Amino acid sequence: MNDTIRLVGVRARGHHGVFDHERADGQDFVVDVAVEVDARAAAGSDDLDRTVHYGVLAEQVVAEIERDPVDLIETLAERIAAAVLTHRAALATEVTVHKPQAPITVPFTDVSITIRRERAAEPATEPADERTGAA
Repeated sequence: MNDTIRLVGVRARGHHGVFDHERADGQDFVVDVAVEVDARAAAGSDDLDRTVHYGVLAEQVVAEIERDPVDLIETLAERIAAAVLTHRAALATEVTVHKPQAPITVPFTDVSITIRRERAAEPATEPADERTGAA
């Protein structure tokens, strides 16, 4: 079983959307991130380098929201998930992107997308040939 680090309600202004006014005016996006880690090594050593630094992660989420616009919040969620998985201790992540000011013509509270991504498996290495030592 893995442990989970959560960031809830990270807010930043972005210019994402399919409409010209969304790109021009921008709007607030809110992101929740859950990162699966194995916290035992960090807890046992009390070493920040053996876990995901949530302050750095929060800054990365904001940077992804604020960078170049995309049409879909699905694309934004993928970018954020990819940033999360650059952390060595991150095994998997669940990212929810909320767009509470989405241009919807009926009353609503929120629209969001939630994705889950896992770290790609490390490529297996070929066993060395016992006669030559070559892989």
